[in-house]
Amino acid sequence: MRVLITNDDGIDSPGIRALVDVLVGAHSVVVVAPSGNRSGVSHAITSDEAITMERRHDAPVLSYACSGTPADCVFLGSTELSERPQLVISGINHGPNLADDVNYSGTVAAAVEASLLGIPALAVSLASNHEEPLSRRHWESAAEIVDRCIERGFDELRDAASYWNLNVPNLPLAQIRGIAVTRLGRKRICGRMVGQEHDGATKYYRAWESPFETDRDTVGTDIGAVHAGYASLTPLLLDRTAESGLEGFSLLTGDAR
Repeated sequence: MRVLITNDDGIDSPGIRALVDVLVGAHSVVVVAPSGNRSGVSHAITSDEAITMERRHDAPVLSYACSGTPADCVFLGSTELSERPQLVISGINHGPNLADDVNYSGTVAAAVEASLLGIPALAVSLASNHEEPLSRRHWESAAEIVDRCIERGFDELRDAASYWNLNVPNLPLAQIRGIAVTRLGRKRICGRMVGQEHDGATKYYRAWESPFETDRDTVGTDIGAVHAGYASLTPLLLDRTAESGLEGFSLLTGDAR
């Protein structure tokens, strides 16, 4: 299968290397990823400047570093650089993309862009705590879970009307209890702004907090599943229409004179 890999952490992320190592033997893999960190850019696209692509000759597969956003990477990788992929995988992200995170995540937005292009897509994140040292990231666990999702569930994954968001606990593979199909949980934004005075101006920085502080005990949610030791796999839709709103305001469709 032709697989396009991207992310929002940048092309040198260990999450990309872990995915390539697991998938390259059975699939035709191409990497198009941002040249640097683009975390939190959501579905931003580059429209007011040229996008540059740099071939990485030291990579084990065909790889390009892109000056644009994750969405730019998917569009270029799917339409300009190689054969159209049969699956886009975005990740493995450094840190979780759970619940309301999907609205901010460049990792998830890359999967959305693929789905808009009619290509099946999977966003994947390692639900690690930002305070943990990098040496304790179990990238290989998340990569193996991705491989299992592809091998056992591609018939469901290939419906491009939806896309999938996978979050894997930061645990050795043997300690992960399974894969749970979940719905999105809810949580308040995990962080606060800290201001510092400097030369008469205030600079603000995001101070991140625990990603599991809300909805952690709710059965069936992505947060609850990951906290319980399961990889959570959540189907998401492109269509954001609120059907209840269509019914509630049906009176506006008539003659209002």
